[in-house]
Amino acid sequence: MTKAELIDKIAAGAGLTKTDASRALDSALDAIKAALKKGQKVTLVGFGTFGTSKRKARKGRNPRTGQVINIPAAKTPKFTAGKALKDAIKK
Repeated sequence: MTKAELIDKIAAGAGLTKTDASRALDSALDAIKAALKKGQKVTLVGFGTFGTSKRKARKGRNPRTGQVINIPAAKTPKFTAGKALKDAIKK
């Protein structure tokens, strides 16, 4: 499903115009991004939890040249599905 298709579903389900649904989705995504940037978790009961995890710095190897390179530490987003979402997918 693309973002445009999701906007169509939101608009139809909530009785909104596509423009309002697009603004609502963008606002929700921006709020999630802002919380993750601050290091906070975002929990949507019945859906799942958005959070961040830290990846340590490590050494890697350039596959083309075989040269050892340093890969810096990084903070990455992660999503953990909630029980209700897992159960809904199983059915």
